[in-house]
Amino acid sequence: MGELDELDGYSRTVISVADAVLPSVASLVVRTSRGSGSGSASVITDDRLLLTSAHVVSGASGAEAAFTDGTVVRTDVVGRDPLSDLAVLRARGDVPAPVELGDAASLRVGQLVVALGNPLGLAGSVTAGIVSGLGRSLPVESGRVIDEVIQTDAALNPGNSGGALADSAGRLVGVNTAVAGMGVGLAVPINSTTRQIIAALVSAGRVRRAWLGIAGMQVPLPPKLQGRIGSKTGLQVAGVSPGSPAAEAGLRRGDIMVELDGKPIVTTTAVQRLMVEDAIDRQIEITVWRNSALVDVFARPRELAA
Repeated sequence: MGELDELDGYSRTVISVADAVLPSVASLVVRTSRGSGSGSASVITDDRLLLTSAHVVSGASGAEAAFTDGTVVRTDVVGRDPLSDLAVLRARGDVPAPVELGDAASLRVGQLVVALGNPLGLAGSVTAGIVSGLGRSLPVESGRVIDEVIQTDAALNPGNSGGALADSAGRLVGVNTAVAGMGVGLAVPINSTTRQIIAALVSAGRVRRAWLGIAGMQVPLPPKLQGRIGSKTGLQVAGVSPGSPAAEAGLRRGDIMVELDGKPIVTTTAVQRLMVEDAIDRQIEITVWRNSALVDVFARPRELAA
């Protein structure tokens, strides 16, 4: 009987994930005019692209990446997106094989996950835990939030940011981004939305988003309206930025948005999700509840300034 066969199933799984993923995870040393810092990154393509957290390389044009096989290589920042806390780097030399990308949309609470990275400068560290929660929101710059954040109890510490969160099959399902508190770690998911963000960073070096110019809060709808539109809540406009697309469209404080571009709206996060590149400079219809009546207004979102 082999050594692995004598271990319990949990240990075998974690060891298998570590063997598969750890060679693809780099420890980063980042130097800027403000000083130096550290983080982690994962190789994600055969053409030397690495994925990390945007805050890890904030203010830097590149970083030094060191792998567990002894490879040390300089990397350049290809693109950085603070609003998703993701950044793509390109290595100047050869790097280990990429980790397989998974899909966080298939995760379930209680599922085993493994975090790999460079916590506290301890390169090649592995911790394991479970998915403690799904669908969390992580506030970032400009008052926006990252949707569908993964919560895990796998131990994360400074330096883990940018590192891999892998499932039991050794697939990258998240990018460790923050420590929320004792025993609580968060990771940006790898899903269809973040894959699009990564592709935009690779092709254009940035992510273009649309801007409407409202602040809002979720409120209950009048009973007679709930059945009519199929929702118990809507998004009440609490503020409209002067000169914004929302102001130009005639949106008012107190309006309750129930639909934007043909899709139900109940939270500011739902508006955020629709304010993508496709919405820039395109006329979109917004349905609001105003003075006990449904009113349609038309807005033309502009590109969100970087």
